[in-house]
Amino acid sequence: MATIFERIIAREIPAYIVYEDEKVIAFLDISQATKGHTLLVSKTPYRNILDIPDEEAGYVFKVASRLSKVLKNVFQADGLNMLANAEERAGQTVFHFHVHLIPRYADDDLMIRFTSHMDRLSEPEYEKRANMIKAALS
Repeated sequence: MATIFERIIAREIPAYIVYEDEKVIAFLDISQATKGHTLLVSKTPYRNILDIPDEEAGYVFKVASRLSKVLKNVFQADGLNMLANAEERAGQTVFHFHVHLIPRYADDDLMIRFTSHMDRLSEPEYEKRANMIKAALS
């Protein structure tokens, strides 16, 4: 079954499209978490960032960089969040790779919060985690 994004790409359902080329499409998120909240979607239906090939991910983020600057300027935003959820536990609800570009404003009510656990970790634990990542990259 086609995702909602595949149906937007195929023009089966309407969207407020702000950018499109042969590889990606960008349109206003219907929820508008903040003014200008835009989704940038790969036209090829990869499940999420964990499945998209590096070269294609690079292209998506190149376009995301350009769109982010435009959104910040057009809406006179104070900042911008870029978010790509991967899998249900991380909040992904549409299983087609996409990036949220969310302009931020001094008076917005959007909550994106990280809890610090640095007081619970020892230096050896940081080293262990860093070495696990480095080993997997080799």
